[in-house]
Amino acid sequence: MSEPHLTLDDAPHRIDAPAAGASIIDNVCEAACSLLLVITIILISMEAIARNVFNTSLQITDEVGGYLLVAVTFLSMSVAEAHGAFHRVELVQMRLGRKAQLVTQTIFDLISLAVSVAVTWQLTRLAMNSWHSEDVAATLLQTPLWLPQGVMGLGMALLCLALVRSILVKLTHLRMGAAA
Repeated sequence: MSEPHLTLDDAPHRIDAPAAGASIIDNVCEAACSLLLVITIILISMEAIARNVFNTSLQITDEVGGYLLVAVTFLSMSVAEAHGAFHRVELVQMRLGRKAQLVTQTIFDLISLAVSVAVTWQLTRLAMNSWHSEDVAATLLQTPLWLPQGVMGLGMALLCLALVRSILVKLTHLRMGAAA
């Protein structure tokens, strides 16, 4: 008897990492990201119509689209963490026992939290510096740079909160496993 050939799509994920689940903050971020994506689609569609039908350009699509992409990227990180959607090294994790998986995932989350706190701090400093110096983009809109920079800092801060929640869930699972 030969074993059936599994494709990548058929392969089960062997690592079951407890996820913190979405909080109200994550749900708000997810809704905001969805809205921003719809706005991006509308903006790009309007630009395409303006160029192809009216032979003109809105002149802001690239800039605003870039800001929207940054906002979606940073605001969606906490949502991804809450749902356990970030990648893991399954090649290593699947060879470990359940307790060792939780321990290594918790260590990785702690390292991720430390790095995320440092990035949050630096992004917040950058946004505050732009606010105080009244920096604006060298574009037609002259967007105050603290706006996209502030969203980046906010997204990273929310990721930090999601990481703390994930760490607490994993520590709870470890404690419950030790008590059993």
